[in-house]
Amino acid sequence: MSKSTLTRRGVLRSGAVAGAGVALPTIFTSSPASAFTNEPTGDTVTLGFNVPQTGPYADEGADELRAFELAVEHLNGGGDGGMLQTFSSKVLDGTGILGKKVTYVTGDTQTKSDAARATAKSMIEKDGAVMISGGSSSGVAVAVQGLCQEAGVIFMAGLTHSNDTTGKDKKANGFRHFFNAYMSAAALAPVLSKLYGNDRRAYHLTADYTWGWTQQESIAAATEAPGWQTVENVLTPLAQTDFSSYIAPVLNSGADVLVLNHYGGNMVNSLTNAVQFGLREKQVNGKNFEIVVPLYSELMAKGAGKNIAGIVGSQNWDWKLENEKGAKYAGTNAFVKSFGEKFGFPPSQAAQTCYAQTLLYADAVTRAGSFNPCAVGEALQDFAFDGLGNGPTTYRASDHQCFKDVLVVRGAENPEDEYHLVEIIEVTPVEQVTYDAEHPMFAGGNLGSCNAGV
Repeated sequence: MSKSTLTRRGVLRSGAVAGAGVALPTIFTSSPASAFTNEPTGDTVTLGFNVPQTGPYADEGADELRAFELAVEHLNGGGDGGMLQTFSSKVLDGTGILGKKVTYVTGDTQTKSDAARATAKSMIEKDGAVMISGGSSSGVAVAVQGLCQEAGVIFMAGLTHSNDTTGKDKKANGFRHFFNAYMSAAALAPVLSKLYGNDRRAYHLTADYTWGWTQQESIAAATEAPGWQTVENVLTPLAQTDFSSYIAPVLNSGADVLVLNHYGGNMVNSLTNAVQFGLREKQVNGKNFEIVVPLYSELMAKGAGKNIAGIVGSQNWDWKLENEKGAKYAGTNAFVKSFGEKFGFPPSQAAQTCYAQTLLYADAVTRAGSFNPCAVGEALQDFAFDGLGNGPTTYRASDHQCFKDVLVVRGAENPEDEYHLVEIIEVTPVEQVTYDAEHPMFAGGNLGSCNAGV
């Protein structure tokens, strides 16, 4: 649990509360009259959207920006309202946040932690952003989350999948709506056993940073439990574009499964190289050689083209979810309609989680009656909600991780068009992917206390 001692009543009574026991941030100077960092004083409030506009995750970043733009439009009363109409909480009314018009600034993380911290710092110091959101790299998310904790603003994580974000690197000012590597593995392993059997030898190629490490650890543990062997795990640089030299050794390893712990452009390139080496046509150990991509997206499927057909992975959300799996996932169609009419194509899971995070922040501020990050955090902790497209969801107080159903997907063999590249083959119930906050894969962190910054 967060150690925050702030309550809404306290905020309203005092109007000036800082996180207990937290040192003043060293990178900011603040007005003595401010109750917290970047307290809005005019008729507008500024949010900071920090996404990769260059680098291997740039496609995801572009879709995240579109979703942020749409969320701000809806919060300010524009457009058709999207998920505001299906969201189970009804406090948002299209008049901004607490009556203040929402404005925003953007930055390019370049998929680099140092660059991401620099742009987030500028948004907070120069632009007065009271909340930062975005991501697409867990390394970036962890770095920016740490900065926001120091600065005294809320970080609503975008696309970040490493266990560490809400594990050993969790922070009281940080909140993650997206699922994580453990959840992907828990959902995928039973399906992989069913499809490929329990006598398999897996070779892993793994992006060499926090997300890749925890993704590999999670999927290896989940598949080894029923009998798979992990014969090799090779780390690859995030900046790698040609994976040929990493694919060649797979041929002589005795493995009959290649697990690509790669995302975005990395996965598109490594899968392309694997197909070029003929892995998908091979028989090894008397079995068809298989490729698995634990974390998947429509954007990656589009980049991979026909190479993605038949390959299994997991997703946080899919734009077809409500149509295929029913009203439990209400909100999906409303968001897809709004997004599609504005931009001309269906949104990605990265877009959905960023849109949801923006609404969840605005909703928490409104329910708290304050932009004070400690009051906002308190409003988010153990908040149970529905109607944002993922089914019933809860923000667990002990680690600020959202818990909801997880999708197992597969690349379509014969897609009807460029938007139906991924098939939903199973929706794994939240109970199957839930874990104890002290699980060893998430141990070693300390949520700490919220920091209001002044």
